[in-house]
Amino acid sequence: MLRGGTTCANENYYFPDVQAAVYKRHGFRALVGLPVINFPTAWARSDDEYFDKAGEVHDAWRDDALVSTSFAPHAPYTVSDANFERVRMLSDQLDMQVHLHTHETAQEIADSLKEYGQRPLARLDRLGLVSDRLIAVHMTQLTEAEIHLCAERGVHVAHCAESNLKLASGFCPACALQRAGVNPGDRHRRLRQQQRPGHVRRTAHGRAPTKAVANDATALDAATALRAATLGGARALGFGDRTGSIEPGKEADLVCVDLSALETQPLHHVLSQLVYATGRQQVTDVWIAGRRKLDQRELVDIDTAALIANARQWRARIATIHIQ
Repeated sequence: MLRGGTTCANENYYFPDVQAAVYKRHGFRALVGLPVINFPTAWARSDDEYFDKAGEVHDAWRDDALVSTSFAPHAPYTVSDANFERVRMLSDQLDMQVHLHTHETAQEIADSLKEYGQRPLARLDRLGLVSDRLIAVHMTQLTEAEIHLCAERGVHVAHCAESNLKLASGFCPACALQRAGVNPGDRHRRLRQQQRPGHVRRTAHGRAPTKAVANDATALDAATALRAATLGGARALGFGDRTGSIEPGKEADLVCVDLSALETQPLHHVLSQLVYATGRQQVTDVWIAGRRKLDQRELVDIDTAALIANARQWRARIATIHIQ
C-alpha cells in the first residue's frame, strides 16, 4: 500500500487485534473492522464472543492517534436481525462506523426477498442501520429509490470496481450516487476489505465501468475521481476532520508522485495525468501524520528482504497444502 501511494486502510477481516498492532507498529493509519458473522470462526465461536472481543479491541484502541475501530458485520446474508440490532445499538452508543458488504450481487437480492420479504437495504433500514455511520460496500444492485435513500441518510458507498469486475457481480452506479449527493469512497479491494483515502490513483477499469454505466464520457471526471480517492474515503471512515485533503489544521498524510516519466508526457493537465495515466510505480515518497514512510521508493523502517522471505515460505506452505 505504501509503495502504491496509500496512507490509510479500512480493514474487514478476522483478528483485528493483530491488524491494529501491526498498523500501529508501522505508523500506518487504519480503521480496523470488528467482525460479526453468524457462525464460528478462528476468531470467535459464538455471537456473544464476537461482541465481547469487539468491545475489548475497541477499548484497547479508542484513544489511539492512528488506529480506530468500526463494526464490520459481514453481510446481510450472514448476519441475523438480532446481531444487526446489537451492532446498531453499540455503534450509536460508541459513535462507530459500520462497514458492511451489501447489494453486491443479484443473487443476494433474490435471497433476501425470499427469506425476509425485503431487499437488503430495506431490511437494514428497518433495523436502523441506514445512516451516516454506514459504509456500504459494493452496492451494485440499486434502485433509484435506494439511491435517494442513501443520499437522504448520509450513507457512504465504497465503490469496488476491481472486485465487482473479477467476480462478475455487476456495476455500482457510482455516477448516479454521486449526482444524488452520496459520498463516494473509491477503492481497490484485496482479500481484506480496504477503503483507501490517500491513494492518488484509480485504475482505468475503476473509472471506465462508471462512465459506461452512466453512458456518459464526462461522468466521474478526474477531479471527482481524485476527491473520491482522498477526501471521500477519509469522510467515509470518519477521518475527514484530520486527513483526506491538504489544508491547515489537518495531519500531513501526503504522497509525492513523479510525473516526469515518459508514460505521463506531455504533462498538460496535472489532474488528468494523475488520474488517467499515472502508475503506482511513479509514487516516490509518502508521509503519514508528517512521518516519512516511503523515501524515493524505499520503505522506511521496513525490512523488505524479510518480507520477501516470509512471502516465499508462505508460498511453499500453500503449495504443500495444495499437493496434499
